[in-house]
Amino acid sequence: MKLITAEERLAETRGVSVLIAGPTGVGKTSLLRTLDPTALGEVLFVDIEAGDLPVASLPIASVRPRTAQECMDLACAIGGADPALPASSAYSQAHFDAVSAHPELMRLASYKTFFIDSLTAAGRLFFRQSEQMPEAFTDRGKRDVRAIYGIYARNVIAWLNQLQHARGRTVVFVAILERQTDDFNTPIWGIQLEGAKAARELPGIVDQVVTMTWIDFGDHKPVRCFVCTGGNPWGYPAKDRSGKLDQIEPPDLGKFLTKFTSSTSST
Repeated sequence: MKLITAEERLAETRGVSVLIAGPTGVGKTSLLRTLDPTALGEVLFVDIEAGDLPVASLPIASVRPRTAQECMDLACAIGGADPALPASSAYSQAHFDAVSAHPELMRLASYKTFFIDSLTAAGRLFFRQSEQMPEAFTDRGKRDVRAIYGIYARNVIAWLNQLQHARGRTVVFVAILERQTDDFNTPIWGIQLEGAKAARELPGIVDQVVTMTWIDFGDHKPVRCFVCTGGNPWGYPAKDRSGKLDQIEPPDLGKFLTKFTSSTSST
């Protein structure tokens, strides 16, 4: 285990992992248009949802994963090998060696910002994969629903952790926000994602959780905003690990990332 001095740590290129959740149609994919045009060559649009129409004219590279395995290979290429994992596991040295044999996959690792659209769609791919695993069936060949959700949660959380460890790169996940109810039938807002475990652990994995939605400030003219801090009056999911963001920020991803990764605090 290598010691990293304070000087070395402060000199490292810093990335950030961000989850942006919002209702369908709020303009999450269009956030790509707010990025610095001169930096678009360093951005990779991971189009899992097949919803690139809002950015069809934007000069940006993209990939279109259709399976959970393709999502896992992408994460392995970006995050590298985890030396703690056995050869049979995803993200192990063996997995990375296999990915490294494909120049196109390794080329993806050269990008600095990854815009993953969407986490909700990726979750569906992982759930489909989990349903087909041998462990998803009982000894009598029947589907084991509890086992399926367990496999799914482990695989999604491992995928998110792998992308979180892609140091020096920025990973932006977008997801659908939906209104749910808790055990007491109280309305709450949550991420649209299969199963409860992955959605519950997600905020602890990423650096920042943002809700992108319309807010009415009393004039009956709702405007789009980023809600960036927890304890907000609307009960939206949000978390600011940096302490640099105001509760409400403009829905500009370029300015948001600059503020979040800057060396100065907003306070």
